[in-house]
Amino acid sequence: MAKPGHSWSRAPAGKEEEEDEEGEDPLDARIARTGCLEQHRELQECMEQHRDWRQCQTQLRAFGACMARREQREQGPSRAHPAR
Repeated sequence: MAKPGHSWSRAPAGKEEEEDEEGEDPLDARIARTGCLEQHRELQECMEQHRDWRQCQTQLRAFGACMARREQREQGPSRAHPAR
């Protein structure tokens, strides 16, 4: 499984940076609050394995769909279906 955070795109960290990154990644924390963390991690794992987003379309679409559902929930029913 990929490490939390976005380490697949980072250069190897030095000793000082490793100590700072032992805590939770702020971006992962924000994504966790959306309820889409699992889809995000699957996308990260695919990117770590292939290093080519074109190879990860299934995971990318799943993450995008999850985020879209979250946005719809936040807007509520009154905004999701405008009155005619």
